[in-house]
Amino acid sequence: MNARVVIYTDGACRGNPGPGGWGVVLNYQGKRKTLRGYAAETTNNRMELTAVIEGLRALNRSCEVEVNTDSKYVMQGINEWIANWKRNGWKTAARKAVKNSDLWRQLDEEVSSHKVDWKWVKGHSGVEGNELADQLANEAIDAEIST
Repeated sequence: MNARVVIYTDGACRGNPGPGGWGVVLNYQGKRKTLRGYAAETTNNRMELTAVIEGLRALNRSCEVEVNTDSKYVMQGINEWIANWKRNGWKTAARKAVKNSDLWRQLDEEVSSHKVDWKWVKGHSGVEGNELADQLANEAIDAEIST
């Protein structure tokens, strides 16, 4: 596992819920690949999770991955909450169903194939990869809304 990929992810939503988009920027050995997608009726948190899932799915082998996200929800979920959710049968400490558990389960599956280093970046702060991921997420929404 020696390939190192740097990924920037972002989600966007117009209304919450409302039309949403996600964007991913993958950087590997000086090459850049971008991905984006759309959901008609979603939430910002679902788009943030989807962006990370799709970024990891784009990798065709196990890698060392640096995932950069501006979502504290994603960061706390993957680093603090998910172990307890799994242990509690996908229930919160209050014994309620975990919101977006379908996507958390998919993310957990994708993460298991890689060595992931999670980085939080402040959104809209000029970090090039994050700005591009945000642009892609919004372009995905604009492309669907205008059709």
